[in-house]
Amino acid sequence: SGLNVGLSGLSLGQTGTQSASQQQSTQLGAVTSGSKDANERYLNALNDSFMQMPTGADSERQRTYTPRNPYPTPSCYPTTPSPIFENPAVFEKLGTDALFFIFYYAQGTYQQYLAARELKKQSWRYHKKYMTWFQRHEEPKVTTDDYEQGTYVYFDYETGWCQRIKSDFRFEYSYLEDSL
Repeated sequence: SGLNVGLSGLSLGQTGTQSASQQQSTQLGAVTSGSKDANERYLNALNDSFMQMPTGADSERQRTYTPRNPYPTPSCYPTTPSPIFENPAVFEKLGTDALFFIFYYAQGTYQQYLAARELKKQSWRYHKKYMTWFQRHEEPKVTTDDYEQGTYVYFDYETGWCQRIKSDFRFEYSYLEDSL
């Protein structure tokens, strides 16, 4: 009986002029008399959907550079990112705002890694739960093996693209990104 429900949804050609009982009896008749036809349509629909199923590679980002808004530009403009941004020494000279910009807008790239590494050198800590960067504003008032609590500066990338102060914040070490 579970098969009838799945197949009745696939029976084509039903019009809105029939009553619900006429439609149901027509559908049940189609299943019993033409169950081979309905079964074939069901399997074809299943095969068609299988052919469109996402693969593991669909979730991966492209490795080659693709402009977000392609636009024909004069030949004097660069068409690929400058190789200078492959050099870690360049990131040591960038300001905090530029590092935050690279971290949030060049996700999944070597440049994001270099920006994160430089932010960490400047005593910023990435909070995995809030997905933002924190820095101690003063020494913590409470420190345990699991967390520290005190006043922190954090980077607000969502609403203001600025640094804000959070008093009496509890930074749990389990949310600390420390793989860099």
